[in-house]
Amino acid sequence: MTTTQTWLITGASSGLGLALTKQALAAGHHVVATTRKEALPVKDPRLTVARLDPADREGCRHAVEEASRVTGRLDVLVNNAGYGLVGAVEEISEAEARAILDVDLFGPMWMTQAALPIMRRHGHGHVVQISSTGGVGAMPFLGLYNAAKWGLEGFSEALAAEVQSMGIRVTLAEIGAMDTQWATSGMRFSEPNSDYDELREQLLGTATVPWPSEPGATGGGTAPDEVARSILTHVAAESGPLRLVLRLGFSTLAQLCNSTTLSTIRIEG
Repeated sequence: MTTTQTWLITGASSGLGLALTKQALAAGHHVVATTRKEALPVKDPRLTVARLDPADREGCRHAVEEASRVTGRLDVLVNNAGYGLVGAVEEISEAEARAILDVDLFGPMWMTQAALPIMRRHGHGHVVQISSTGGVGAMPFLGLYNAAKWGLEGFSEALAAEVQSMGIRVTLAEIGAMDTQWATSGMRFSEPNSDYDELREQLLGTATVPWPSEPGATGGGTAPDEVARSILTHVAAESGPLRLVLRLGFSTLAQLCNSTTLSTIRIEG
């Protein structure tokens, strides 16, 4: 494989997607970055920006085709686009449930399906699924987000075994708390049922939905630049684990200690 690669990164307008875009460019790679917005705060001749609704299967196919047209290849696909939804299972509407699964679960599936023939044709490739510690554990009020990430984990583990002999790697990047707007202005909320207010106050610190946040506020945690560097290092290595756990906090680890999936996880950092 040549040193210079072509990366396709979804959800690149901010947070981890933007950090990955900047660092992949800094490493000398070509990047096709997708976003719902028209532009990124990055200027580079090796950057192509494409608009994408991750829930649009045909749009996903076009984005992959655009990425392969840039250099005639597609080396790394990072399925990063997604969002969180706060709501007890009873509170979540059908529209909300379908919407988060369309973006957080089916979006990565459509992108992956479109990318595989190109990677297979060249005999190599790497699919990086941005998952979460919420993909191996669950907590109240994040049930549908957890469901989407558990689904992502399930099909991606099967995928890894299906394409390994074709020279294609799959990584599930399981990320803990990260210093982005995901948990503040980027979060969506279901209509609250007052029967859950006491539990909401106990677990989330407030019964107010949506919870108040200042413009530009972040959720705290690891800087996205640090997470991005870890992912680039992992991709550059000749081999590595299916599950790449990045900055798993002790509190989260404690919650997962009773999970049968813990034995499959390698702790990084």
